[in-house]
Amino acid sequence: MLRRLRNFCIPCVTTVVLACLSDAVAQTSYKVTDLGILPNDNMSCAMALNNHGWTLEQDAVVAPPLTGQPVASSAVVNMDGFKIDVGTFGGLNSWMNWGGINDRGEAVGIAETSVPDPDGEDVCSIGTKLTCLPFLWYNGHKSALPTLGGNNGQASDINNSGQIAGTADTTATEPAESACPNPSVHTSLPVLWEQGKVRQLPMVGPDPDGFAFAINDLGQVAGYTGTCGGKYAKHAVLWENNTAFLLDDLKGGSQAMGINNLGQIVGIVGIPGKSPIYAAFWQNHALTNLGTLPGDFAAIATGINNRGQVVGSTFDSNWNWAHAFIWQNGVMTDLNTLFPADSNLFATMANKINDRGQISGMATVLSGPDVGKIHSFLATPVNASVGTSVADVAPTRPGPDLPENLGKQFLERLGLGRQQ
Repeated sequence: MLRRLRNFCIPCVTTVVLACLSDAVAQTSYKVTDLGILPNDNMSCAMALNNHGWTLEQDAVVAPPLTGQPVASSAVVNMDGFKIDVGTFGGLNSWMNWGGINDRGEAVGIAETSVPDPDGEDVCSIGTKLTCLPFLWYNGHKSALPTLGGNNGQASDINNSGQIAGTADTTATEPAESACPNPSVHTSLPVLWEQGKVRQLPMVGPDPDGFAFAINDLGQVAGYTGTCGGKYAKHAVLWENNTAFLLDDLKGGSQAMGINNLGQIVGIVGIPGKSPIYAAFWQNHALTNLGTLPGDFAAIATGINNRGQVVGSTFDSNWNWAHAFIWQNGVMTDLNTLFPADSNLFATMANKINDRGQISGMATVLSGPDVGKIHSFLATPVNASVGTSVADVAPTRPGPDLPENLGKQFLERLGLGRQQ
């Protein structure tokens, strides 16, 4: 999927819209910290988060009005406001697939080399078509992780034992029956890196590709299998004790994106023949469809902590990032309704939640010198009832009005639109 969901983090518009909620409920509210952007950038998104509140952010320059792919990007470690650009392997850009940073401050992601990809692939999705390698960063030092013999790889998450989940290219090309846009693309398989060595995870079913997307402290891994070098996600998978298990879905494609130490999993689920995708929760392999927020068209769930709190993002009918949400006690809530009334940020994306309840994500700046730009944020729970918030004064969202074929195009971009 995301060469992949990474491209999702580029907002399609800067217009701020949200549904008007009639009753603010007395529950946890948040102190919101604007983590800003790097100089000369116009977009930042706090992807990964550890229990110290340190974040792994993706900063970028995106052409106005913040549409399409970035023209430059950097993976940035933020430790209590001290930002460190992790750098590259000789190329121009670095990034991450939702990313991972553990409590020791070890971070993982992907970075370009200076070598053109011999098959013209663009794994880092910046348009440079340079080979792209997975990395482990710690204390200012970055090391490349091995592939399965192919040109590229992507590290997506790291647990507190230092195990790293991701995907790595092989030397084999994609089967002809996959009907990939680039027929020379190499298969990419789910892997774990341990002490610098790569180990392939088992596959399940006929899919030729796979991606280990998230890992917990017990070594359980969540991800998916699919086709076209992992560009198209088809089946959510749990790897446990070196065995792959398919997770329940609705037969319209699925992807697992987060897992906690209780084995609870979150991600995305699709419905056959329909464009929307929905936030998903799995427990004991069984699926609960979390749906989306009222007035929104689709949703993804990307983070879950050990208390079972889930965070994610919704989309409007034009596939613009719409709202960051938190799901707890069986209820999905727009995170903006829990922000203080004087917050200058409108959260459109929530990515991870730690065991302290802190949430990382991205938000549109509402006023001031950076109005309209996208900043990373960290939301920290406070013991207070919710009063008037930005949601109480925002206009009501119009109903879904999806242009023809737009949903199908979006699902293919997501990896849920190419089903057998």
